[in-house]
Amino acid sequence: MFDYVLLFVIALSALMAIVQENLYKSIIILTFQSFSLAAIFHFLLATDVALVQAILGAALLPGLYIVALYKTTQGRDE
Repeated sequence: MFDYVLLFVIALSALMAIVQENLYKSIIILTFQSFSLAAIFHFLLATDVALVQAILGAALLPGLYIVALYKTTQGRDE
């Protein structure tokens, strides 16, 4: 049952990230989505995939997105 709740959270967070106007908020929402996906992988007993998803999807990629967004908006008024 908890798997279905996480699937709903993933679908809802993907929709929220698309609709969000502030790109920094959408990066945070996508990070939450990656944590939820890692939890689903953990419940499916794919712990190695869950660990990689948690490290890459919830730690490394949002950091890269934030740095790229900062560098592209640098010197521009928001």
